[in-house]
Amino acid sequence: MNQQPTSDERLLAGYPGRMLVTVSLAWAVLQTGRFLLSPLLPTIIEELQITEATAGIALALFQGVYAVTQYPGGEYSDRWTRTTLIVPGLGILVLGFATFGLAGGLAGFVAAAVVTGLGKGLFAIPSRALLSDLFVERRGRALGVYAAGTDLGGLVSSGLAILALTYATWRTPFLPVAVVLAGLTVLYALWSRDGYAVGSPELHVSGTLRRLFASAEQRRTLLAFGLFYFMVGGFINFFPTYLIEAKGFDQQLASATFAIVFAVGITIKPVAGGLSDRFRRESIAVVGMLVAAGALAVLSAVAARPLIYVSVVALAAGYKTEFPLADAIIMDNAPDADRGADLGAARALFLGANAVGPAYVGIVATYASYVAAFAGLAVCLVVAAGLLYWDARKR
Repeated sequence: MNQQPTSDERLLAGYPGRMLVTVSLAWAVLQTGRFLLSPLLPTIIEELQITEATAGIALALFQGVYAVTQYPGGEYSDRWTRTTLIVPGLGILVLGFATFGLAGGLAGFVAAAVVTGLGKGLFAIPSRALLSDLFVERRGRALGVYAAGTDLGGLVSSGLAILALTYATWRTPFLPVAVVLAGLTVLYALWSRDGYAVGSPELHVSGTLRRLFASAEQRRTLLAFGLFYFMVGGFINFFPTYLIEAKGFDQQLASATFAIVFAVGITIKPVAGGLSDRFRRESIAVVGMLVAAGALAVLSAVAARPLIYVSVVALAAGYKTEFPLADAIIMDNAPDADRGADLGAARALFLGANAVGPAYVGIVATYASYVAAFAGLAVCLVVAAGLLYWDARKR
């Protein structure tokens, strides 16, 4: 049986607090490993002797595997237990990051990307669904704390990347990530009150899709966040490289600037999640998307370093707002018994769009320019905000 909602919703105490801290730290560590790829990408491209387009396709493969694993992970965690998916997912992640650190050549890089994408997909939805089980009135805040793990991981990865580029190789930092994640896997397994149960492997795809696409409003919501995740996939994978190629940054400065995005996100995600528990989530999402779109447009146009830094802060504040809101909106509308399945299917759609983002930026940057590629991402945010505003206004 999955955990039932509890009235004890303390964020940092009791069983719900321990689970929140453990899965949030695990998410932060795995995101550390994932985001190491972005500032290290120029070095990886040079060492593996590949083009930006090839690197973008490899990263798209990682995101594609992550995306298609979302729905099965979510539905199985509904019908089995959350822990039955979380623990194997963490174990596969340990293997994936160890492979990044040890395997050589393009084939090893691609294999590590596929394994890591699989493990992340198995962990992502059951861990979010677990928090949704344990936190009802404070669901937005709990998901905001969890989502802030992405930014903590990104911030740590920026520092690790600078150390690796200065004193070691691009492979070096992936091994400590694997070791820390292994320790958290053991800790979660010891603390979890869920048992392990494996049932029928049948997936109820048609019923889930009918729920998700039941109304025009829900379809517009899915399209809006799909466009948002497309933008994120393109931006986050190529932002340091963009700063180097289009703005004249060196690798260390690009990595440090990349860290600003995550420093802002650590603060803004819990705040946005808490606000969404009090006010309409869609309205907050519209504001965040418009702020991010404006900042991205300014970033594409300016060359002065102070203006670049201000644009990066505004961009981060806008787009980081969206992550806890997207998850909470989907789970608010899902039946209790199908929360993992609905979130998994929705995020599979979102991350399918996210997986195309790196390929889009890599190809447009190769054959046109980074400025053109990033301007297209700003347009996506404007359209997404319009779709959400349409529904918020009607209500």
